[in-house]
Amino acid sequence: TSCCYILHSVKLGKFYIGSTLAFTERLIKHNSAAFGSNKFTSAVSDWEEFLVINCSSIEQARSIERHIKNMKSKIYINNLKRYPEMVKKLLSVYSNL
Repeated sequence: TSCCYILHSVKLGKFYIGSTLAFTERLIKHNSAAFGSNKFTSAVSDWEEFLVINCSSIEQARSIERHIKNMKSKIYINNLKRYPEMVKKLLSVYSNL
């Protein structure tokens, strides 16, 4: 299933936004530095699922990922979890992909 996902690290106090076709496997890779030791997520191994947005296509997931990254806001990310209608709106805006 395609999805856009947001991970959170308590140690870093930061979020990571990505998209994938296989979330569980991707989370394991982030926590095991499988993408290389110089990648952002390799600094810690406490990444946890914060929010997963199930999408109808990988293109939709990537568009939502870009949108969230462009917001550059922890408040926006927290509000996505707090207000499910925001996620519904994103899915609607990017529904034709």
